[in-house]
Amino acid sequence: MHPYRPPLLLRSRHVQTIFATSGPRRFLQRGTWKALRQNSTEVILDAGQGVRLSGLLSSHGEGPRDLVTVIHGWEGSANSLYVLSTAGRLFDRGFDVFRLHLRDHGKTHALNREPFTCTRLGEAVAALAAIDRMHRRQHADRRHFLVGFSLGGNFALRMALHTKEAAVDLARVVAVCPAILPHLTMEDLEKGFFLYNAYFLFKWKRSLRRKLALFPDLGYGEELRTRHSLRTMNDYFVPNLTEFKRPIDYFMGYAIAGNVLAGLTVPSHIIAAADDPVIDVRHLDRLARPPCLTVEVTPHGGHCGFIKNFRMESWVDERIEEILTS
Repeated sequence: MHPYRPPLLLRSRHVQTIFATSGPRRFLQRGTWKALRQNSTEVILDAGQGVRLSGLLSSHGEGPRDLVTVIHGWEGSANSLYVLSTAGRLFDRGFDVFRLHLRDHGKTHALNREPFTCTRLGEAVAALAAIDRMHRRQHADRRHFLVGFSLGGNFALRMALHTKEAAVDLARVVAVCPAILPHLTMEDLEKGFFLYNAYFLFKWKRSLRRKLALFPDLGYGEELRTRHSLRTMNDYFVPNLTEFKRPIDYFMGYAIAGNVLAGLTVPSHIIAAADDPVIDVRHLDRLARPPCLTVEVTPHGGHCGFIKNFRMESWVDERIEEILTS
């Protein structure tokens, strides 16, 4: 495939990052995922121990089909633009697609009382196993792929470490701009371009307000009103809503640096951009490199952007299709 070279006016990392989730892209690209959405059915998954997760299955319904499960980023959803763009292309190319919601994403807050944390890996693996069983009942001899963006890429790589025990036969994982060292990413968000810090703070608070409206006994309303930065939010919510006492311990609980990926056996491919303003590309140097892991870095692309032209089409959609079909 040709290398990624966006037009000069689209090379700004901020333009790429902002257009990944907003701007004219939703209008210009709305037709590209029409078939995907017209053929979508909501599915509630049993993730074990009373936990329920949801997602949207887009199925062609006829003949044997490979399946791609796609996971959004932090405070994203199955209808985030970057998810719709990739999922729409893959569906149009003949794949069945399942867009999985992590807990408390995509307005799924009512499904479980306990709030989302990034260390709830077991339920994501159990949901993936449920998706896999559902797919293989109809397409027993077909392949299952997993694609994740940002935090979803982090989840996808961690989930791949547990597929054997969960009896999930994944053919390949693709992680786009995955979170690697969350504590450093949080620090960079606070020190970097103000818009990203404000964006994630707004979306996190909105999600927690939705949760509190459904489960008032969680009782964190006053704290939510008085905390105005990601750091102070983590200082309160980590010890009160997770099993960790300190934010740093929580962040390291889902970091994938060091030897975390050393035992990876599922063929996996990371796509990152050197100019990503959210996740520092230098974090890739901290990863273990098992033989099954490929890392691809492009000079441009921002955070999950990779917009290739003024029609707002994404190079990464083509690249993911190529990786899954090669």
